[in-house]
Amino acid sequence: MRAPVFDPVIHAPGRLQICAILTEVDQAEFAMVRDAVEVSDSVMSKHVKQLEEAGYVAVSKVAAGGRQRTWLKLTSQGRAAFKTHVAELTRLAGIG
Repeated sequence: MRAPVFDPVIHAPGRLQICAILTEVDQAEFAMVRDAVEVSDSVMSKHVKQLEEAGYVAVSKVAAGGRQRTWLKLTSQGRAAFKTHVAELTRLAGIG
């Protein structure tokens, strides 16, 4: 059996959850993802920053109703990395 090969950026539970959520949508508002992952703004921001620096998440800010809203989108590179990471988890679990 070969050693597992995980993506260190995606492997952290919070970032794994963020990627999983973003694979299901074209884009999502920061607050919705934060609430789904159940973390604080600061923890969410740190996770998003790491994903963005890796090229996995694109961040855009849009003014709406006098407030600036932050939107997150999984990039094609992020989708590929997430798919590969999940495939490795599936392999280790003996599923499929």
